[in-house]
Amino acid sequence: MIQTMEMRQVFAEELAKMMEQDEDICVINADLAKACGLTELSKRFKDRVLNVGVAEQNMASMAAGLAAYGFTPIINTFTPFATRRICDQIAISISYAKSNVKIVGLDPGISAQLNGGTHMSVEDIGVLRSIPDLMIFEPVDAVQLRKALPQIMSYKGPVYMRLFRLVAHPVFKETDPFELTKAHILREGKDVSIFASGIMVREAMEAADELIKQGIDAEIINLHTIKPIDTHAIVQSVQKTKAAVTAENHNVIGGLGSAVCEVLGKCYAVPVEMVGIQDTFGEVGMMDYLSKRFGLKSHNIIEAVQEVMKRKKEGESNEVIHRFG
Repeated sequence: MIQTMEMRQVFAEELAKMMEQDEDICVINADLAKACGLTELSKRFKDRVLNVGVAEQNMASMAAGLAAYGFTPIINTFTPFATRRICDQIAISISYAKSNVKIVGLDPGISAQLNGGTHMSVEDIGVLRSIPDLMIFEPVDAVQLRKALPQIMSYKGPVYMRLFRLVAHPVFKETDPFELTKAHILREGKDVSIFASGIMVREAMEAADELIKQGIDAEIINLHTIKPIDTHAIVQSVQKTKAAVTAENHNVIGGLGSAVCEVLGKCYAVPVEMVGIQDTFGEVGMMDYLSKRFGLKSHNIIEAVQEVMKRKKEGESNEVIHRFG
């Protein structure tokens, strides 16, 4: 069953199928083939799975050069090395040059676990979101990853995918539709809109199950593509619910929450609460500990919903005066 496979394994297997059909696809890693799940792929496609050593900037520049000659290169490494370390190369050699490069960052946010704060990239979306012409995507589970890969590879332009490395909790069914640039409404509701991405989608679904017991009918929207964000889906939902909560495995500054607030500030202002990492660095720990430590559990979403419902009831103008007046 695909849902019991590690995400890196699903990625490698689906990529192998595409590489069989398209000789222009190649993969570049920076001495992390085993960690990225590329070992078998490198044996099968010896001349198209390249290891540049611990030289991530060179890896990005090489990818841009290959793209200029018609190849479709994929950069694959841990998230901080795929974003912070090569930000200038992404901005100039890849995005400014409109290079058809796909960037895969593994272990986003707290999923870095025992690699600790230095490897726990809680700012990768914020680092890259302001770079023009760069798509940012985060799959929720193995089913969504498998459906997304062909669309990502056929998209002409740079794409950054933040990829959970291990087995992801299943959320989607094989029969569920998927469109790369369109949000997915997982559950319709009328009282509050919860916008979530990645590992937080499952937490949002669990929160919705508890909230309904409290008489709160939450709408759950998976924003798998954070840039370009599905403005229509966001506005359409909050026009109905008049309140929003965002949930992400990322700093609340610069990520999904910021993107949603930008849309709402321009198009349809409603009270918003953001669940995520509260502008702090990560630390060493296992996922269960870290999700509690940084407030990324379903009960944190429930608390945010309760707060935003209170603000919705009181009226936004009165709340602004109360908070900041």
